Amino acid sequence: MNSMAAVLHQMNLERPYSKSAPLKIQKVNLDAPGFNEVLVKIKAAGLCHSDLSVIDGNRPRPLPMVLGHEAAGIVIGLGKGVQKLAVGDHVVFAFLPSCGNCSYCHSGKAALCEPGAEANGKGTLIGGHQRIHNQGEYYHHHLGVSGFAEFSVVSSHSLIKIDKDIPFEIASLFGCAVMTGVGAVVNTAQLKFGESLLVVGLGGVGLSAILGAASAGASKIIAADINPKKRAIAKQFGAHYTIDSSEKGALEVLKDLTNGGVDVALEFAGAIPALDFAFHATKKGGTTVTAALPNPNAKLELSPVTLVGQEKSLKGSYLGSCVPSRDIPAYIELYKSGRLPVEKLISHRIKLEEINNGFERLAKGNALRQVILF
Repeated sequence: MNSMAAVLHQMNLERPYSKSAPLKIQKVNLDAPGFNEVLVKIKAAGLCHSDLSVIDGNRPRPLPMVLGHEAAGIVIGLGKGVQKLAVGDHVVFAFLPSCGNCSYCHSGKAALCEPGAEANGKGTLIGGHQRIHNQGEYYHHHLGVSGFAEFSVVSSHSLIKIDKDIPFEIASLFGCAVMTGVGAVVNTAQLKFGESLLVVGLGGVGLSAILGAASAGASKIIAADINPKKRAIAKQFGAHYTIDSSEKGALEVLKDLTNGGVDVALEFAGAIPALDFAFHATKKGGTTVTAALPNPNAKLELSPVTLVGQEKSLKGSYLGSCVPSRDIPAYIELYKSGRLPVEKLISHRIKLEEINNGFERLAKGNALRQVILF
């Protein structure tokens, strides 16, 4: 079948993206879903820094590729072997498919699924196939989702069934921003009730982490960003204090606020100075978590003496250390109860044709979550 899609043919084009238009809106053809694959009509898709990092070349991916990894939609077709989904189901995409059979999936670490990670790196579905093509040329899938399109063929391992009463624009947020941000707080850092927390980097994921920390019972939430507008927004999301982490003396101010440092520091900025700030803002015996993906060549200088002598932990968090089939429905229930007001994340609702303007807006730091509505 045919589908209009946003296709990236070349990375690292000059800004502004509103003029260079790195994403080409074009008609593509989709193969019928194969074994254990599903055809989904996309209803909403969010613009994320992980998409931007492919566009600007910081996270190289095989091209051409249909981008988009945070999306929600309706199942409209099933391949052979699909058992847990039916036509008409509403679904959220998980940007790392969980095979359910590898050692990591068996041990409850679906975010580390080996076949899923290998397929994502190659730009294929988890079964090894590519289902998007144009004039004989096959295009790559972005993280098994390729959500910047009217329709997508995906593995059933990439889909989580949700209640039909959740608006699609809200549902899409749980596929990345909420899953990653909230998961980093409760799964990776394992924040305890009454602990203090710092969030560095106040995009959609960082703000989701603030919502998650408030819901989990953090006693003191500090938000750090170099953008004053985002610091102001963080207060609306539940931050008790805000800091410009680039200012001289910012670390001393934080330590004064927290009697020596926070219990948990989370970094989502994707910049080494931000991670360095988060680590040094963590108190003795505390935990620093990074869920950002800077350029692969970026390096953090760290003294093992500090790590050992202060018994700090430095942890990575991918997919919010989530098991999507377990955590996405749980986070949606928190939203439905009013304890996770993720609707605050949406700053813009746009059309597919406006996507390059949206990414320029994101690159400038002038947006939270922008959601494409189909």
